[in-house]
Amino acid sequence: MPQISTQEFERLPLRVHDLLAGVPLHDVWAIDLPRTRSGITLDEFLRTASSCLLTPSPVVRALLNVRLFVGRLLGWDREPAATAWESFTTRMTTADRSRSLVPAGTRERLFRVVYRFENEQLLELINRTAHAAALSALVETANGYRFYFGVYVRSVSRFTPIYQANLGGYFLGRFRLRIPVLWHSVEPHP
Repeated sequence: MPQISTQEFERLPLRVHDLLAGVPLHDVWAIDLPRTRSGITLDEFLRTASSCLLTPSPVVRALLNVRLFVGRLLGWDREPAATAWESFTTRMTTADRSRSLVPAGTRERLFRVVYRFENEQLLELINRTAHAAALSALVETANGYRFYFGVYVRSVSRFTPIYQANLGGYFLGRFRLRIPVLWHSVEPHP
């Protein structure tokens, strides 16, 4: 999945730009997908492909298990007390909350949903090493679709830079090969 410029990403009409203003964008990637039909939404794609998309390969699963074990051992993965951090959901407007297809704060594996709009989703993870957000967006283009994936990271401790160094590899390994394959699971309308 090729990295793209921050400028290209920020030109997109996405809610995340205002919602996470001031939170550093760690990386952003995009992948072009063929047009199987018009009108495919990110929500439709995620619902169709969620079981495969969220299932890491055996190598990634092994590395993640090691990381989670070490994190439990050292207390890295415990969420700080609710009074010690502010969820990105607190930045949402009433209109954002009513537009979201999933209630803010809903658990999705290691993450919590901030919002899921028709073509844009923001998930967050907060622990003792970082406060991170993962943005997925699907934009229909003249020739097909473009899937965007951005990672935002707010520093919360001296371990945040180490966490950031490993984020890119984890997300790239997770999504690079899966998105194009899973794209074909979205059936064309007859």
